[in-house]
Amino acid sequence: MQPLLLLQLLTLIAVANAIPVFAKKLLGPATAWPLDGGVTLPDGGPLLGASKTARGVLLSVLLTPVVALLIGLSWPVGLVVAGTAMAGDLVSSFLKRRIGLPPSSQAIGLDQIPEALLPLLAARWLLPVTAADVLVGTALFFVGSVVVSRLLFKLNVRDTPY
Repeated sequence: MQPLLLLQLLTLIAVANAIPVFAKKLLGPATAWPLDGGVTLPDGGPLLGASKTARGVLLSVLLTPVVALLIGLSWPVGLVVAGTAMAGDLVSSFLKRRIGLPPSSQAIGLDQIPEALLPLLAARWLLPVTAADVLVGTALFFVGSVVVSRLLFKLNVRDTPY
């Protein structure tokens, strides 16, 4: 892959994952309806948890394609990246609830890898992305998201440093 394309994809993945965080900060509890509707599973835990909102997923899926156009990619690439990044985040939340971690808790790796791995794998449908690109991109996102998350916490954008 060309380095520019990898940078563009990582930018989109970061944007897709950041939109719900910024939406929460800017909009507060307004329209923050839990995506799982408050469903509790037989294990006693929530399906996803209150921190996963319809607002966050919807805004990510609507705005990431716009960003894709602004950085020189097509809107379908933005849509695929946003949809799969949100799917990765939801899978992570589901798994964290099943192992008993509360919403917004930290699980290094589980919090970052699905959010990058799924979009990079899906990007292979639309762009010349190799298996090596997927591995490198996922690793770069992992490191970058840990660093940026702490920075956003210090800037009072995130509620937690992870």
